[in-house]
Amino acid sequence: MFFGFKGASRPEWLVAFLGNPGQKYEKTRHNAGFMAADFLAAEKGIKFKTLKYNALTDKCSIGGSGAFVMKPQTFMNLSGEAIRPAAAFFKIAPERIIVVCDDTALPLGKLRIRRQGSAGGHNGLKSIISCLGTDAFLRVKIGVGSPENPNIDLVDWVIGKMSDSDYGELLRSSKEAVRAVEAIVELGVDAAMNKFN
Repeated sequence: MFFGFKGASRPEWLVAFLGNPGQKYEKTRHNAGFMAADFLAAEKGIKFKTLKYNALTDKCSIGGSGAFVMKPQTFMNLSGEAIRPAAAFFKIAPERIIVVCDDTALPLGKLRIRRQGSAGGHNGLKSIISCLGTDAFLRVKIGVGSPENPNIDLVDWVIGKMSDSDYGELLRSSKEAVRAVEAIVELGVDAAMNKFN
């Protein structure tokens, strides 16, 4: 059931899908979160067309609960500047914020749900922790792997183009990340972690 279009109720969850806006960054590892958002949009019939809180946003039902969903347009390293005002407006506590993002520490295609923790070198998470003043928000991490060649810069790796096979695997795991978000909302964090970690 959709909510909020006529002021019926406020969302119980905020789900932020991280990436970088613009054609230059499409089909890159750093945009795994945006890929997951696109799968959610296709399934729920939502558009991510409304620009609010420095993000493309919409509302939908996830796991039977109302959710405010967003694709920050701030660029990755300022993601918190989109999430903080949205969370404040809807009065959503950090433990009801789910951030979907890439993770170079995980092998390509692997998912991991985390309750909280450090940024682990991820600039998007670093910005969110700084803006919210806490690391106690949920994350669904999508593995993108790391370069085998140590001379390849990690930034170049995450914003560089992938092979067709790697891109296909990333699409698969990004779609699975939507299932993980649904499981967190519907089953609880522990059950979701048992299922996907």
